[in-house]
Amino acid sequence: VMMVVDRNELEGQLSGWIEALLGELAGSGIAIEVAKSRNGLQALLDRNFSGLIVTMIHKFNEIQKDSCTRENFYVLLDEAHRSTGGDLGNYLMGALPNATLIGFTGTPIDQTAYGKGTFKVFGAEDDPGYLDKYSIADSIADGTTVKLRHMLAPVKVLVPEEILKKEFFALTEAEGVSDIEDLNRILEKAVTLRAFLKAPERVAAVAEFVAKHFRENVEPMGYKAFLVGVDREACALYKEALDSLIPPELSVPIYTPSAADTIDRPLVAKHQIDAITEKRVRKQFRKPDQQPKILIVTDKLLTGYDAPVLYAMYLDKPMRDHVLLQAISRVNRPYEDSSGQQKPSGLIIDFIGMLRDVKKALAFDSQDVSGVIEDLDLLLEDFRRYIDAAKARYLTPKKGSKDKQLEALLYEDFVTEDTRQEFIERYREIESLYEILSPSPELRDHIDTFRRLAEIYEMIRNAYGSSTRFYGELAHKTEHMVREAVASYGPTVAGKQVEFDLQTLKSLQTDGDNDNQTIINFVRAIETEAEEKATELPVLIDIAQRAQMVLTKLEQRTLNTEQAMAQIEVLVKEREAADAERQRLGIDARTFSIYWQLHKEKLRDPLGMASEIIKAIKRFPSHLDNDDELRQLKAAIYAALLREVSGPTMVRLGDVVLRAISAGR
Repeated sequence: VMMVVDRNELEGQLSGWIEALLGELAGSGIAIEVAKSRNGLQALLDRNFSGLIVTMIHKFNEIQKDSCTRENFYVLLDEAHRSTGGDLGNYLMGALPNATLIGFTGTPIDQTAYGKGTFKVFGAEDDPGYLDKYSIADSIADGTTVKLRHMLAPVKVLVPEEILKKEFFALTEAEGVSDIEDLNRILEKAVTLRAFLKAPERVAAVAEFVAKHFRENVEPMGYKAFLVGVDREACALYKEALDSLIPPELSVPIYTPSAADTIDRPLVAKHQIDAITEKRVRKQFRKPDQQPKILIVTDKLLTGYDAPVLYAMYLDKPMRDHVLLQAISRVNRPYEDSSGQQKPSGLIIDFIGMLRDVKKALAFDSQDVSGVIEDLDLLLEDFRRYIDAAKARYLTPKKGSKDKQLEALLYEDFVTEDTRQEFIERYREIESLYEILSPSPELRDHIDTFRRLAEIYEMIRNAYGSSTRFYGELAHKTEHMVREAVASYGPTVAGKQVEFDLQTLKSLQTDGDNDNQTIINFVRAIETEAEEKATELPVLIDIAQRAQMVLTKLEQRTLNTEQAMAQIEVLVKEREAADAERQRLGIDARTFSIYWQLHKEKLRDPLGMASEIIKAIKRFPSHLDNDDELRQLKAAIYAALLREVSGPTMVRLGDVVLRAISAGR
């Protein structure tokens, strides 16, 4: 088996995987060789080597014909859309005429199963033209990538279609494009197009748009951006223009250096960075809290560079097919920040007009990108539709004051988990679109509705979940707005602070509060108290768990409100009885926790048993980490219980006691 990669950068990317593979194969008896030179590769083939060979495609240059004619030879080629192009592919196939070639690529050339390009070389024996396909839609569904969204830049800076058709599309169709180097050679011939793209007035206008858009739409979300220029000179021009609009440290141009630039292209030479600086910048760009925040590129980093924090790409370089997809895929990497907020999508701002027609721009496999690269203008229509539906569903006026309306919505409409989950999913969809589209004058008419939905979302989180997590779940740009909105509304009816005692319960019942609200707030109160006083009053943990079971049954409608209230009242009375009993006995928390569980079973001597079990715990202090000590502790617990119970009852009570012991740690 031979694994072939096509250039040093990719070999570096795969090196971690190769090392892991070699580690797994160690001791397996499989021979492994890395062919680092053409002579080394030739020698391996000449001696009929069996095992795993790792090499690069350019090592096949002038390799001998029929070097190995075996049929049980399998070649795995990375970047298969271009790795066998030109003479290197002919040398490889000539050297291994009977080998089975298996190609891997994210961007196959040509969509015809049996035509030229990738499918002709690798797919001729497979009915659909390939062994297996993992589409963009599949990767989005799996969470390995996020959706791509795009919008056209203002008309004043867009490239006229006639220039694109005359110079770019005509040249690419005549010559074909397989990688970024081919694309650059084609663009060198597009004189009129490059002159238009680099005109001083246009560069200034594009830079002004990028600076404003980045500051308003990208930076507030905590993300970063690429600005892609047509060539190295364009990158240098954009750097100069951006420095006059935003702090210079925010942007860094990265492109291939040349010693001749000092004389021939002084502006390009001025902004070149050396290899050490480039390596540092690459690392820093991946970190959200470090500069730079915008990289200005033209060829480097458009393939093979992954920075999940990268959200926006300002595309000002003509591309198409697999070259375009490889470039814009830089922004589709999933990312989650330290607060747990996930990147909603990748965003392409198109200054060229390449994505006016996605199917034309990505003609090599358009059926696989349909629906996953979305026009941002269409998202606004989705936003309007979703928020209007949510307004009709959740904000229709009801009788009573604003607080009473919210109470009815929260504790009647949202009492079941399914209805809450439905709202949360709808809200998060709206919030994601608001985050992406904001700021926009089109959102002005929807701000109040969005704030009211955000308030309901906060109320649900406070009443039925952890209120402390609420702001961590909000998107970056909406968090500040929601904080202000909720503050302006005043105290909400959700999360009312109550004491878990009989007096408070009877007071709420006579005050006319919604019974579901009373139950929910009481459950939250006992859970909070149990968490805060777990060591001091471990008996509260058991009561809190049973209270949560009551609430779950209410949500699932296996208990009605009246039945749930009656069970909550029983738990409140039990808590008060436990407090009184502990004061009467004057014993420590752990002993009382065990005693109380045995006391509820109406055993004759629960205190004596509890004291005996406590002595056993002291004999086996490492029972939580030592299985042998745990077995001995269980035996001691059973011995204490055997004085009054046996069989299944003894085993059940033994488990109850162990839980009480753990709760009182």
